[in-house]
Amino acid sequence: MKKVLVLALVMGLFSSTVITAQAITQGSEKGYISVSTDANTEIAPDVAEISFAVQTSDSKSMQKATQLNKEASDKVLSTLASMLNPKNGDYIKTSDYSAQPIYSYSGSKRNFDKYEVSNRVIVHTKSLDKVGEMIDKAIEAGATNVDNLNFSISTYDNQCNELLGIATKKAQTRAGFLAKNLGTTLDGVRSFNVSCSANNYGNTRFYMAKNMLVNSAVADSAAGTSTSISGGVIKINANVNASFFVK
Repeated sequence: MKKVLVLALVMGLFSSTVITAQAITQGSEKGYISVSTDANTEIAPDVAEISFAVQTSDSKSMQKATQLNKEASDKVLSTLASMLNPKNGDYIKTSDYSAQPIYSYSGSKRNFDKYEVSNRVIVHTKSLDKVGEMIDKAIEAGATNVDNLNFSISTYDNQCNELLGIATKKAQTRAGFLAKNLGTTLDGVRSFNVSCSANNYGNTRFYMAKNMLVNSAVADSAAGTSTSISGGVIKINANVNASFFVK
């Protein structure tokens, strides 16, 4: 006698369930029901990471380019550090440093152009209301690039665990519902796989040259305001793929 399991699809507003099953011959192999469920939520971010770069150059001396960079970098670091709250988990770190000669080319001929030094730092902060001001102050202090701005959630792991728990219960409930309607019952877990991911809607990324940054900072300063930054919303999605044996 054959147990024939059907294919069904159930979708909700905040979660979706895909149910698949395999037709089997009773006695040759245990049948099973495979269920894929999702659970998601949208949360405002509470952490921001900003990547700043300080680039300096000199046409005659690497030592001079290095000294100029040190002076500018110290000023930028001091300015940013004064705006952070270490007790709240805020910090600043150097992520990259380079010093190199820059060449230009005319046909196959290489010509020395200048010595260039770059120091890149990352600011990690929960003071999202100060992000725009941090960008403006860093530019005024000597930052030449704002390379990236990312928002995230400090409770990401907890949020994932909660959503995975919801998706797991849905998977078992859906599989049990289908089994009941087929005149059978669940008989243990065959396989179980989970995943969790986040997508940032409205995430802002900066790739701005110094002249653009300075012009923006000057305009904001004249208006008595700081750069307006919005963290948007982060959507966290948990997925469970489970297979249950049936009797």
